[in-house]
Amino acid sequence: MVSKLMIVFVVVDVLFAMCGGLLMGFSLIAEQNMRATPTVDNVAPNLLLDQCPLTAGVVNAIFIFVTFLLSIPAFFLPQNRGWLRLQGWLVVFCATFTLGLGLSVWVETLTTRNKLSKIWSGQPEITQRLLQQKFNCCGYDDAIKFAKDDDAQNPICPSSIVALDKGPCIGKFSSFANSYLDKIFTAAFGVVGVDVILVLCVAMVLKYRQEQERYRHIDEKNGLDGL
Repeated sequence: MVSKLMIVFVVVDVLFAMCGGLLMGFSLIAEQNMRATPTVDNVAPNLLLDQCPLTAGVVNAIFIFVTFLLSIPAFFLPQNRGWLRLQGWLVVFCATFTLGLGLSVWVETLTTRNKLSKIWSGQPEITQRLLQQKFNCCGYDDAIKFAKDDDAQNPICPSSIVALDKGPCIGKFSSFANSYLDKIFTAAFGVVGVDVILVLCVAMVLKYRQEQERYRHIDEKNGLDGL
């Protein structure tokens, strides 16, 4: 009969694999979206995703899947503790990997304004105009400098008067970037939380199997043949 501890272990192990799927799906979809034609809706997220370690996220997801597959023998071999130990160390590695990814995104939020200034300046004029349209602003930190009077191709900031009224994009763009990146690194830290719970489950299952083996040895000494 399967114990409640093993049921909890399997549930958390499946959640662990699902987290790997989440990392893989997000990274691949993000990379695909970044290759799409820039629009008002995707221009800002794509610029931010370009600063995220998406390739490392795919690699991390692969390690998670491998770790999950190696946990299957641990479930079907109740008297074996080697597979569990291997899984435990791999989960620790995956948790450290994911934590590093989350911290790298978190660090980006600490220097958002400096990074966004470089990102903005490195974009073609059409991308800058899409950003202005999305945030209803003019220029990055100097609205009047970006606007050109009687510029028919720039309907968002057609004159210095309109530009002055709307103001620069630095505040709105920075606020959006912080909010967007916060969601990403918070999700990464949530995955680490699942990893920690799984490590605790592995430790409890190891302890449980160690005790069961000790009881079997005691029964064998008493002539009960391990029963």
